[in-house]
Amino acid sequence: MASSISSSEEIVHETRHALPSGLRLTAADRPGMAQPVPERDIPQQPWGTMALVVIILLVLFTSLWDWKMRTLELVPGDLGRNTDRWAELRRVIDKRNVPVVIVGDSRILYDSDLNRATQLIGIRPVQLAIPGASGLPILQDLADDPHFKGLAIVGMCETQYFDLTGTREQTAIDLSRWESPSKRGSFLVQRLISHGLAMLDDDYKISTLIFRLDSDWRRGVRGPRQAYWKPQETGPDGQVWLWRRIEHDRRFSDHIRDLWLHRIIPTETLDDRTVHDVSVATRVAADKIRARGGDVVFVRPPSAPDLRALEEKHISRARGWDVLLATAHSNGVHIDDLPTVQNLILPESSHTTRACATVFTDAYLRNLVGKTPLLHLQPGAPPALSTRNCVQPSPNGAALS
Repeated sequence: MASSISSSEEIVHETRHALPSGLRLTAADRPGMAQPVPERDIPQQPWGTMALVVIILLVLFTSLWDWKMRTLELVPGDLGRNTDRWAELRRVIDKRNVPVVIVGDSRILYDSDLNRATQLIGIRPVQLAIPGASGLPILQDLADDPHFKGLAIVGMCETQYFDLTGTREQTAIDLSRWESPSKRGSFLVQRLISHGLAMLDDDYKISTLIFRLDSDWRRGVRGPRQAYWKPQETGPDGQVWLWRRIEHDRRFSDHIRDLWLHRIIPTETLDDRTVHDVSVATRVAADKIRARGGDVVFVRPPSAPDLRALEEKHISRARGWDVLLATAHSNGVHIDDLPTVQNLILPESSHTTRACATVFTDAYLRNLVGKTPLLHLQPGAPPALSTRNCVQPSPNGAALS
């Protein structure tokens, strides 16, 4: 007599052949048996042709999307505001002697032309400024690093430098000290493939563009249209500029200017205690660097009159710039003291165009040569520049922006 197991196997065997092709066996088809992995017939399909079609469509739509992004003036290789790149540059100081470092906020970042600096002083500075950040925490980090014995050029936007409530600086510093293998690997892959694709810009990801479709119809709610859109374009070796589209697209420049004037620049007067504490902290950091043979100097980049009025209301030059330099026993160059580079083009009131960044860099570095022994003008340095080198004059002699 056949066992019950044998009977079950016969039933399953018969049922399997009785099922139409493509249907899998169920528990009801296997009474009294442990359930195996479900089985399904794989239909015969032209898999090679289907794979080829998928690849062609992928390449086609990727190419179309990348072309569309390039029409918006995005460029391949632009890493945007990637903190991993900043951390990589910061680690350079621990590997070799770095004679000149630039720290600060987005003004000294966008308004500095590293190629022009190399022509003038024979040294390419390491650019460590961070948009929307204070230069003080970065200066303090350099002061605590025994490897750094060079010159720190500190950009001074008073509303940023005296504001220590942000977290961008510390986040970047922490990343420079330790970066997980997965995060580092992801950055290296992104940098590699970004050289051929403009569509990888973080500020123009599809998810970001969809988020911006919100037209701010909800009263009292700050929507994505009121956010800070793409501000910068990142080039090789730490060079960063104001995004080229902002230079000529009035909609973009007006949008960012509105953010400066009505949302970002504080309107209340900064208290004396904060000014004192920041100035003293700056002196301590500067003294540490000078004790190792280095030096610290300050640069105040330009801002347009409408923005400057708000900045002066928050903290005037006398209460901020003058007090800090006196307390920290430091030299510096203020845009007000550079008569040959007044009236530079500031598309959104806060940062210069790419051409005017070259002019401003030329002016502030020539001025700093006489204020610190760590800077020397090259014997074959190019001639000095002025505002007329980046602002086209009108027929009646006035500058056109």
